[in-house]
Amino acid sequence: MDRLTRRQLKQDEFRETFERFEDYIKQHYQDIITVVVLAAAVVGLAAGLKAYVDRQEATANADLAAALRTFRAYVGTAPAGELGTGAETYPTQQAKYKKALDEFNAIVQKYRIYPRPKAVSIARYHMGVCQALTGDQAGALKTLEEAGRDRDHEIAALARFALADDLAKAGKLPEATKLYQDLADHPTLSVPRATALLAQADAYRAAQPARARQIYQQVQKEFGSDAVVAETVKEQISSLPQ
Repeated sequence: MDRLTRRQLKQDEFRETFERFEDYIKQHYQDIITVVVLAAAVVGLAAGLKAYVDRQEATANADLAAALRTFRAYVGTAPAGELGTGAETYPTQQAKYKKALDEFNAIVQKYRIYPRPKAVSIARYHMGVCQALTGDQAGALKTLEEAGRDRDHEIAALARFALADDLAKAGKLPEATKLYQDLADHPTLSVPRATALLAQADAYRAAQPARARQIYQQVQKEFGSDAVVAETVKEQISSLPQ
């Protein structure tokens, strides 16, 4: 009898719990439906956003590949059969880089909504390089400074390295060597420490050959085990003005 009573009590408790839950559902039905709809909308929005970002990435990558083909295109008249079918050629370097500049700029302008594809950062860097190669030094400095602030450290390093080169060519040695030193102190895969130091030494060659020699010797000490670097440094030191 006791066992039966306990079972009945459990059944009654279960029934009461279920009834309370049922009442709650009835009383808050609209709220529950709203939450469910919102949750579904959020999931759908996230899926839609991912699909949109993936499409943007794919399209931007295709645009970048086309611009890079122009950037690397052959200049002059290629020997018969040397280039693939449909490969573009340009009569001058200026013509090629002007066309590439337009294509890189189009990518930067086309993908202005965040999150921007990584291809935009790469295009901006190449845009600055093309501006420098076509004689627009002011535009190159501005574009490369912007690219040098990119969140991608590898692309930013490349842009800052190109910026330092342009500053050195413009005779702005203090600004250029400061950038090279910072790149050397914060090396990346795209701009290793040895590369930055060698560029810094090259910038000093004409105006301060003694300082250039010091940096070459520093590179020799740090990277002498690398045969390529060691040979490069040896040649550079031997050709320094006394």
